[in-house]
Amino acid sequence: MSDPLAPPVFVSLSHLGILELKGKGAATLLQGQTSAQVAHANGNFAPLTCFCTAKGRVLANAQLWKVAEDHYRLMLSRDLLDSLLAHLKKFAAFYKVELRIAQEISLIGVIGEDAGHQMAQALEVSLPDISWHQAQSASQDAQMLRYPGLQPRWLACIPQAGIAALAAIPQASISQEESPWKLLDIQAGIAWVTSAQQDQFLPQMLNWEALGGISFKKGCYMGQEVVARAHFRGQVKKRLARAKVTTNTSIEPGTPVYDETGKSRGQVVVTAADVQGNIELLAVLATNAIEEELSLNIEGYPVSLLALPYPVERLDPETLVAH
Repeated sequence: MSDPLAPPVFVSLSHLGILELKGKGAATLLQGQTSAQVAHANGNFAPLTCFCTAKGRVLANAQLWKVAEDHYRLMLSRDLLDSLLAHLKKFAAFYKVELRIAQEISLIGVIGEDAGHQMAQALEVSLPDISWHQAQSASQDAQMLRYPGLQPRWLACIPQAGIAALAAIPQASISQEESPWKLLDIQAGIAWVTSAQQDQFLPQMLNWEALGGISFKKGCYMGQEVVARAHFRGQVKKRLARAKVTTNTSIEPGTPVYDETGKSRGQVVVTAADVQGNIELLAVLATNAIEEELSLNIEGYPVSLLALPYPVERLDPETLVAH
């Protein structure tokens, strides 16, 4: 198999999409619904966040950034855009907020320093060098957001009118194969919930507080009481784990992970092929299966647990926005 991180280094991220919020009450609406402290989305820092049910289960996890006064964008799994839009519309009329799925915006994964500088120059955007921070064009239409990973990488948010700017990149070609970006997400310990996993996990089961995606210092939001109780009482019995399976057989999200006795210990959330053609993945597993290093398998293939690039402990986003 070819190296998934070889050129082209511009990757079309069609599995992700943008939900836009505009209006005087946009920040207030978001503040009551999302785990982020909305004031942290200040045009520089672009926090991770999530939306939950009243029982604290994740409806969608997302990245939030501010485009202009009273104008925000949420990036999340494309197949959750309609359901999150419907959820937020229940409250939008009270806050005089316009919600829409921004179909005209393209999301491009940019991998490597050279590719980052080329894209930034084409979009006339400065290049952010700190993870979860953003920079945008003078027109406020295009943004570049820095992501963590084993290679330098950015997410470029480009309106349809700006796609022509890619012609300025020498020999630029945009791959339609998302695996390189998904692999870097997996290696960074980042899992984006899809419709198949909606309403199944507490945010902590996705390590969302370890990524700075939950503010425990803000006021109430939907599901906050359950999320806070699980954190302060230590009631999270499942966690996101990184793993590898030596096979080139496709493994679908939702596939159970079993121990040697045949007992289910969790499920796969996202997968991607690595350089050798094997499968790297993130799975939500019982914490005792991780801590006791149980012998695990997926469809009979042995599972090797890999280290996450961050400690599984609370990371307050207040420390990240300070950068």
